[in-house]
Amino acid sequence: MKVVIVESPAKAKTINKYLGNDFEVYASFGHVRDLPSKDGSVDPEHDFEMKWEVDAASKKRLTEITRAVKASDELILATDPDREGEAISWHVLEVLKEKKALKDKPVKRVVFNAITKNAVLEAMANPRDLDVPLVDAYLARRALDYLVGFTLSPVLWRKLPGSRSAGRVQSVALRLVCERETEIEKFKPQEYWSVTSNFEKDGTKFDARLYALDGKKVDKLDIKTSEEAESIRAAIKAGNIVVDNVEKKPTKRNPYAPFTTSTIQQDASSRLGFSPSRTMQIAQRLYEDGSITYMRTDGVQIAPEAIDATRRQIASDFGDNYLPEKARIYQSKAKNAQEAHEAIRPTDLSRTPALLKNSDPDQKKLYDLIWKRTMASQMRSAEIERTTAGLRVEGARPIELRAVGSVVTFPGFMSLYGVSTVEKDDENSKELPKLDVNDRPSLLDVLAEQHHTQPPARFTEASLIKKMEELGIGRPSTYAATLGVLRDRDYIRLEKRVLIPEDRGRLVTAFLESFFERYVEYSFTANLEEQLDGISAGEVNYKDVLTNFWRDFSAHVVEIKDLRVSEVLDALNALLGSHIFPAKEDGSDPRKCPDCDTGQLSLKLGKFGAFIGCENYPECKHTRQLAESATGQAAETAGIGVIGQHPEFGADIEMKSGRFGPYLEMVHNDEKKRAGLPKGWSPESIDLEKAVKLISLPRDVGEHPEDGKMITAGLGRYGPFVLHNGKYANLPDIEEVFSVGLNRAVTVLAEKAAGGGRRGAAATLKELGDHPDGGPITVKDGRYGAYVNHAKINATLPKDTDPQDVTLERALELIAEKVAKGPAKKRKAPAKKKPAAKKKPAAKKPAAKKAPAKKKPAAKKTTAAT
Repeated sequence: MKVVIVESPAKAKTINKYLGNDFEVYASFGHVRDLPSKDGSVDPEHDFEMKWEVDAASKKRLTEITRAVKASDELILATDPDREGEAISWHVLEVLKEKKALKDKPVKRVVFNAITKNAVLEAMANPRDLDVPLVDAYLARRALDYLVGFTLSPVLWRKLPGSRSAGRVQSVALRLVCERETEIEKFKPQEYWSVTSNFEKDGTKFDARLYALDGKKVDKLDIKTSEEAESIRAAIKAGNIVVDNVEKKPTKRNPYAPFTTSTIQQDASSRLGFSPSRTMQIAQRLYEDGSITYMRTDGVQIAPEAIDATRRQIASDFGDNYLPEKARIYQSKAKNAQEAHEAIRPTDLSRTPALLKNSDPDQKKLYDLIWKRTMASQMRSAEIERTTAGLRVEGARPIELRAVGSVVTFPGFMSLYGVSTVEKDDENSKELPKLDVNDRPSLLDVLAEQHHTQPPARFTEASLIKKMEELGIGRPSTYAATLGVLRDRDYIRLEKRVLIPEDRGRLVTAFLESFFERYVEYSFTANLEEQLDGISAGEVNYKDVLTNFWRDFSAHVVEIKDLRVSEVLDALNALLGSHIFPAKEDGSDPRKCPDCDTGQLSLKLGKFGAFIGCENYPECKHTRQLAESATGQAAETAGIGVIGQHPEFGADIEMKSGRFGPYLEMVHNDEKKRAGLPKGWSPESIDLEKAVKLISLPRDVGEHPEDGKMITAGLGRYGPFVLHNGKYANLPDIEEVFSVGLNRAVTVLAEKAAGGGRRGAAATLKELGDHPDGGPITVKDGRYGAYVNHAKINATLPKDTDPQDVTLERALELIAEKVAKGPAKKRKAPAKKKPAAKKKPAAKKPAAKKAPAKKKPAAKKTTAAT
């Protein structure tokens, strides 16, 4: 019997169909070991020794695998054909060696780029050894990421409170997003004018733009005023217009290369609206059920037999006219590209999207995109005739106009895989009427329009991935995970499909640029990627790379540890000054304190992160949130000032801006009363009526009929509530806190008490199937968001994951990760300490020492037995 190891149950299920009874396929459920999240897991002092840890879920699976291998004749490692797949095989092999399960059994490594019967059987017939350089590359990356994270993050926590952590690739990706935002903020728009003439000839309307004026070519920004534009407009309308020249030029548009990991994420984003992580989840499922080839690749070439199959399908579906004379051969232009794998393509081109046996609509959409892209890559180029007509304005001032149009004479690949929306909107793609020299088309109108230059666009997930690939930062397989980490750490946010850096992210970037500039440079990161690729190719020793990196990096960290907070603040104020204190329209000093009028505002660091404060502290206690200062909201908030006078007390109710946001304040009888704003209420929406209601909280509702104790209604950290005898009950609506009566309050409190202070059973959103260990796996709706449940294990879903998109495989991964983390550490119960304290006066110290000594070995035996 032969044991085959793969990563996922879905892959195991598919492969089982192709192998005979002599094979048993086991899934490792991804990585079985990892570096513990604690200091010392990588030891640079001892030749970068790495200490691995097996999580609880993996222990059980490894026990099953070990038992099977001991009873087998041969071990076949069939994990994915990339670095991570090689690493999983290596980890499994190392564990089996430690357990002495292999003895003299042969060990083979097989790889296949597609999970089809032919590919699997061919791989089984052509095994190889484990790719040691590829494993070394994995070890180098894992060690680098660990060393950067566990060395740099503590520095961040000490010098920049409120920061989460820093990573080798994530920090550079974050810098790209932050730099683009800075460009946008510093951008100063320029006014310019365009002059466009509308014509008609033979019933067809077309436009011509200003091309030359007074014998000089006109550039986009040359016409700067309305007066100048109006003068040109009048001259065109007053002149006689004649066609001076016509040029027709045939052009071609070539098809796109087949998909790589990067390009499929980009196109799925722009054409289907899928996030990169969503795209990769769907592609993983399509690969595991044998529909497409391996989806983590930067190669653009496809196998010769696949090219032949594609050309046959094109001839069948479109005719020989759509086939180029020779097959198209593609080569990657991406920096650091590793062309070890094929591009992403269907495993069977005759399986059209309509024939895909899959009920998941998103899988069908992505498969359709992959199938069309692969087919289009081997089709004839689109043929386009481009026409350029020059028109001369005969009059007092020499003026030349130009009309450009194009017509598709042969659609080629575009009949299957059309151009993007941006290309469709190109004004030059419009068709012109038939124009000859000396023709005089009818002038309908001349438009002079004002424009302003636009700042560079914010990155989308797709455009950021494209930029990272161009710069050689990271690898295609890590792009989606990198963006996910940045969002999870609240360094960036995704808003209307564009990436916006949070202030926390900008602070981290400014800190790293100031004190770790080399390590967030694009060229340094790309060069390190080249070295890591050199390790994969067997050209570089991975420990030499680690040694060179650690020598410089660790020395730099030691220097930065001695930094004073004042130095950090000076650097951050200098780098982020234009963002934190944007220029005011009236030209006044944006750093002037609005409270004391004499102090200057600057960035401060507190226990919970950065904020804006006055230099005259403690005499002036003006503070505000960083986000308010950066967006200019603080100025608006401060300008609200006194909202009005309380109708009962006659005291002013004032809107102020504090470190944790805007709030209301009223001083009555030398006593300050404050109230925060409910979530979703902006300072501008607060009138006197609302201010009085808020400042009056908490308010008395009435005495409870059972014990006569007062029930109050108020606004707390978790929203509106009613309170009685120390027991809280939430109210569903903020408005109800102002109007709730005694009967309603008693009912809400009684319902809370009847529920034992807990929510009802969580609603089941999706049933996923059974766990390999038994028991159903479901997606449930919890108080703090959706989560995956199996038995007593609950695993929270990542922020960007739609509960309906969760698959059984993904759920198993989340559950395994949750189990690996283990239960939260419990505090030592004080009851255990008390008996020890009592025993000391009784002179029973020796007995107290012997008791633990007897228990320790017993605990170890129990663990070993398990």
